Amino acid sequence: MGNNKENTQIAIKNRKAEYQYFLLTSFTAGIVLTGTEIKSIRAGRANITDAYCSFINGELWVHNMHVSEYAAGSYNNHLPKRDRKLLLNKKEMRKLLIKLNERGFTIVPTLLWINENGYAKLDISLARGKKLYDKRESIKEKDERRRKMQEE
Repeated sequence: MGNNKENTQIAIKNRKAEYQYFLLTSFTAGIVLTGTEIKSIRAGRANITDAYCSFINGELWVHNMHVSEYAAGSYNNHLPKRDRKLLLNKKEMRKLLIKLNERGFTIVPTLLWINENGYAKLDISLARGKKLYDKRESIKEKDERRRKMQEE
């Protein structure tokens, strides 16, 4: 493989996040991964739909992020749903921690991607949960946009 960059762009989205939450501010975090995990992500075999983030001992962790086992991983393979540490600078961590202490806020992953250097990055957003009537409004707006696109 060496130093050549692959043409395939990996971008695994969390489509449920926009529907279930009001996304307020976004951050890009690095992820601490094992060798077999990064190979599975590069193959596009990851899912962040049910993932969420929380602070444990002052560090940010992503929970419930599914990274499929690597086919050629043998006994070195990872657990698919293990907790993974996220890397942010102290200022960003402090901002998130202050907001998380307020009622109704959570941190949800929105996009898992590979940067130009080959590192996996996770876009996370500070979010507030939507009520049922907010979700209905989102569906209405989406249908309206779709109708306008078809008319053009």
